[in-house]
Amino acid sequence: MTETKNNETVLVLGATGKTGRRVARRLTDRGIHVRKASRPGFDWDDRTTWTAAVTGVSAAYVTYYPDLAFPGAAEAIRDFSKLAVAHGVRRLVLLSGRGEEEAVLSEQGVRDSGAEWTVVRSSWFAQNFSEHFLLEPVLAGEIVLPAGQVTEPFIDIEDIVDVVVAALTTDGHHGRVYELTGPRLLSFTDVAAEIGEAVGRDVRYVPVSAAEFAAGAAEQGVPEEEIEGLTDLFTRILDGRNASLTGDVEKVLGRPARDFSEYAAKAAATGVWNR
Repeated sequence: MTETKNNETVLVLGATGKTGRRVARRLTDRGIHVRKASRPGFDWDDRTTWTAAVTGVSAAYVTYYPDLAFPGAAEAIRDFSKLAVAHGVRRLVLLSGRGEEEAVLSEQGVRDSGAEWTVVRSSWFAQNFSEHFLLEPVLAGEIVLPAGQVTEPFIDIEDIVDVVVAALTTDGHHGRVYELTGPRLLSFTDVAAEIGEAVGRDVRYVPVSAAEFAAGAAEQGVPEEEIEGLTDLFTRILDGRNASLTGDVEKVLGRPARDFSEYAAKAAATGVWNR
């Protein structure tokens, strides 16, 4: 497959999500036609919605909700990838989870599809603290998680998106697995301190047990099936397995990964953490 041309269409799954909406915007800004797919128009649990999504597209950015480690994900990714190739999709880029054994099973479905494929693995998004389930805890001044004092290579979503767009639109990425990390390992205590410094008030990290985290999530109205999956994921993944850095962002983009402090300063400037 040659580089994506402006007269071709790229499918973006999860187009309203944190990475998907950014990928769609980057592609559109380049003059590339984008087919945005998200629920209810596209639903991983409703296979009758898949064919319309893949028909007439040359490449696809694949994200799975709620997570590739959840039951049924590997089968869904495998069957979707086969369907996509059967309808003429030539390039697949999958967002995967770093350090997740179950996610590797999902990756295999893309590898075996017959398409040109790229896997982009990452762990903790920096933007989880400003756009997702950790926004309210930051506003409250307490980030409560079952993470102990493990360190993580927090990655800025903007870097993930830049790598994904490169893999979708340029050659040289077929058969590559990119593990994306930020430039520093930080504990959640470090992260809370950096957010607090950026926003100008006290924000602290409170380590709890998995059971305590699950109980707190239930009180906040998180669905039970999501709580079970997230608690299991946190318990296994936040064990230090991802406490290492790679140079894959710079390898693909020719520049260093963005630092968490840069993310925190930009997020604070938007006012998202103002009470």
